[in-house]
Amino acid sequence: MTIADLGFPYILKSMNRVVHFEIHAADPDRSQKFYQDVFGWNFEDLGPQMGHYRLVKTGNDGPGMPPVGINGGMMPREGGLPQSGAPVNAWVCVIEVPDIDATLAKIEVAGGIMATHKMEVPGIGWLAYRKDPDGNIFGVLQPQMKQP
Repeated sequence: MTIADLGFPYILKSMNRVVHFEIHAADPDRSQKFYQDVFGWNFEDLGPQMGHYRLVKTGNDGPGMPPVGINGGMMPREGGLPQSGAPVNAWVCVIEVPDIDATLAKIEVAGGIMATHKMEVPGIGWLAYRKDPDGNIFGVLQPQMKQP
């Protein structure tokens, strides 16, 4: 049996959402500071019994409201840093921002580096990719304002 054998309605009803991301960091304290300074995210270290895994909260969901976006975690990197110039070998998260130019300036001040130039995505908004101080790539997107 294949997924196609299950039929179209089943496929739509069983779509799975991304619910968690993880950042691998050689220096978790430095990476935590970067993401706090640039995006205002909150971190909670779960302690030595959990290998100092850190929960990452990316927004405040109100009581009784469905979550908007996803939260994640940060863990000590096992292995070497991503090689400069190598193709991306992981999923890349894109973070919505209200002002891409201000965010790109914050990223640079916090120690991030450019992965791509800022580009316009017609009908979507402005997009750019950067690397955090540990070499992890991520995107920032300023959505296009909808016309009234």
